[in-house]
Amino acid sequence: PYVAPKKYFEMYPKSKITIPKVPENYLSTLPKVVQKNLLRFKEQNSLSEDVAKDVLQSYYASITFADAQVGRILDTLDRTGLAKNTVVVFTSDHGYHMGEHGYYQKLTLFENSTHVPLIISDPDAKATAGQQANGPVELLDIYPTVVDLCGMKAPFHISGKSLKPMIQDPQMKVRDSALNQISLRDLQGHTVKTERYRYTEWGENGAEGRELYDHQNDPVEMNNLATSPEYTSVIRNMKKVLDERVAESYK
Repeated sequence: PYVAPKKYFEMYPKSKITIPKVPENYLSTLPKVVQKNLLRFKEQNSLSEDVAKDVLQSYYASITFADAQVGRILDTLDRTGLAKNTVVVFTSDHGYHMGEHGYYQKLTLFENSTHVPLIISDPDAKATAGQQANGPVELLDIYPTVVDLCGMKAPFHISGKSLKPMIQDPQMKVRDSALNQISLRDLQGHTVKTERYRYTEWGENGAEGRELYDHQNDPVEMNNLATSPEYTSVIRNMKKVLDERVAESYK
């Protein structure tokens, strides 16, 4: 359950909450393994609108309450003077579906589950505070980034890359793609996200299905283009990127 004081719930009146819409026959456009996963939690498959709004209201209230606690920490850093020499990292271990794709959970390879907040504050950064860098990054990059910002060297075997160049100049990029994996007993898949596309393979070499999403035209990933002839070259290129990233991750 999501728990927060009453005032945080009052910030999000149920009358103003909108439940994400899922097109009719949407599931049939996805690989069967994905269909099965989206129906994994049977008690969530057909929430009434009222219950769904309760869920979203609780989620929004809990997040806002957590944000308030982050504010208390930052205020204390400012008050004690520690903000002048403290690197602050704010992130999460995973994203979460709140009705998108008809689902209320994590454990997918959609943007909702793989995209997390990542805010890094470095008191010595040259970039203006609050600027946003748009290049792909991974959570594996956090450790080498903090080590680099503290003037140390990360061990040679670390997989991540330092994001310090992006912190100094938000126009810089240290990666061309971000890799995610899901590995459950009955669910094995990899996905790679570039600035424009997401490409996903299920099972070995995509044996259980593929997905392709064009974020320029479909940022919410509702139109699977994996079988569209006009995207054949994109799929070929994205598969190459995915195969290279997966092979690299096992070195």
